[in-house]
Amino acid sequence: MYPFSTRPELRGRFGMVASTHWLASATGMSVLERGGNAFDAAVAAGFTLQVVEPHLNGPAGEVPIIFHASGAAPTVICGQGPAPAAATPEAFAGLERVPGSGVLPACVPGAFDAWMLLLRDHGTMEVRDVLEHAIGYARNGYPLMPQIVEKIAALEPVFREWWPGSAALYLPGGAVPRADSFLANPALADTYQRVVHEAERAARTREGRIDAARRVWREGFVAEEILDFLRSPVPDGSGEHHQALLDGADLAGWSASYEDTVSLEYEGLTVHKTGPWGQGPVFLQQLRLAEALGTEELEVTSAEFAHRVVEAAKLAFADREAWYGDPRFVDVPLPELLSPAYAEQRASLVGEAASLELRPGAPDGRTPHLPELRLVGSDGPGPDTIGEPTVDRAGEQRGDTCHLDVVDAHGNMVSATPSGGWLASSPVIPALGFPLGTRGQMFWLDRRSPSVVGPGRRPRTTLTPTLVTRGDEAVLALGTPGGDQQDQWSLTYFLRLVHGDMNLQEAIDAPMFHTNAFPGSFHPREVAPGELVVESRAGEEVIDELRRRGHRVVVSGPWSLGRLSAVSRDPESGVLRAAANPRGAQGYAVGR
Repeated sequence: MYPFSTRPELRGRFGMVASTHWLASATGMSVLERGGNAFDAAVAAGFTLQVVEPHLNGPAGEVPIIFHASGAAPTVICGQGPAPAAATPEAFAGLERVPGSGVLPACVPGAFDAWMLLLRDHGTMEVRDVLEHAIGYARNGYPLMPQIVEKIAALEPVFREWWPGSAALYLPGGAVPRADSFLANPALADTYQRVVHEAERAARTREGRIDAARRVWREGFVAEEILDFLRSPVPDGSGEHHQALLDGADLAGWSASYEDTVSLEYEGLTVHKTGPWGQGPVFLQQLRLAEALGTEELEVTSAEFAHRVVEAAKLAFADREAWYGDPRFVDVPLPELLSPAYAEQRASLVGEAASLELRPGAPDGRTPHLPELRLVGSDGPGPDTIGEPTVDRAGEQRGDTCHLDVVDAHGNMVSATPSGGWLASSPVIPALGFPLGTRGQMFWLDRRSPSVVGPGRRPRTTLTPTLVTRGDEAVLALGTPGGDQQDQWSLTYFLRLVHGDMNLQEAIDAPMFHTNAFPGSFHPREVAPGELVVESRAGEEVIDELRRRGHRVVVSGPWSLGRLSAVSRDPESGVLRAAANPRGAQGYAVGR
């Protein structure tokens, strides 16, 4: 029955923007139409997402960016702020895990500085230009999607009892707003407008004004308001008060930075990901395993395809848990993990039946270590799990992340996955109009874990954009929200593009699946051995065969898994393409 398409794959030669919200895509296209390049468009779209998807990201969140400037090598911008200097395991004494909400798990906000770094060095526009749309939506209001209203309704008791700043913003008139209404955030509009004014007063050059905006954020009034809010203990979602670990030195001492991508050759393409401070290399490990398992020979919507992909994911994600961490602090054996020989060795573990084990490998003969695991169904966590940003085990959205991809006629391409600082994470800071993030919940407290919490360390984030090159040209950018599912859905999507004779939109629309058979990255860090979640559209024959093989199948809604978007460019013809996810009825691609 596939390939099938809910929408056309967009084609043109001018520019393409695809994202998880139509207003962000429209913003990016507006910037391209006014003469901006892909980098200007991505920055403006990123700031718009902070306003119109407050349940999925915010100004105090983070963003990894992979970009290709025409004529240069693909590069990563790390917009993941680190843990505060005071964030030692002892700082969480008495807790089994880092909390999922409040201010105790707050890391240094990273998104603003990362976007500004991209703008300064590769864009052409001013701070004012890229913040214009975000300020307008915050000032005049944006349409509330049902998902935002559902999140606000779920959090209403917390807002009313513990988080008055959040109640003032998200319960206008004292009630949960309607899904067909518009919501404004004047405090956030004022914050960004003041950043623009102070930056313009501080410098005479474009680059100087951008750097001034970065200083205002890290050391000026924004930092001052954050620190003033944190002077006293702040309640988490359960009402328990904590003193934040974040301080002024943490805010002032960090800035976004450039890094080389981690890459792998596959079928004449080079796939680029972030380093192991994120989960990006797990995509590459799965790709190696897919190659070793002969996945390219399979029909890409078949039970056999799903089985091999899922069994490979279990092995790769077990390695993620045992070996990944901030490489500035941890010796991650990445060359071995990505080697064909290691993949062949690991692939030999895959049989006809589903594995119910978590089996990390032993690269270079090292002994793997896994923290103590919490099985699904064990004693439940407390209310502080409202900070959880990803999807539930059956794939239904509880919170999430955003994604955007941009390509222009010059061959510049950007893939970025903004997240963090959601309205469910911690209380809104009234003077600024946004809450802090809780990315620190991804750290372990087990000192033997490569992802143990520590001063200046980056949490092993799930945020994982993908950029693909052929030769010296960027040909594809893609990504999705979804926490631990991101590099599962993206990998399946990529394999369907390469081997399934599907276009960008058809591969997005095809039935999706993922496994939960490894520790979740978010509080309370649960694992569900053998669990495989499949959209019902996969069909009874596929589902029955997966169950026969021993997978503990959870059948999800027909359009519930994956929120992918993508753009591409053919270097020979100059034709640009784009597609976006119909699930959730808000992601759109635009272009011409």
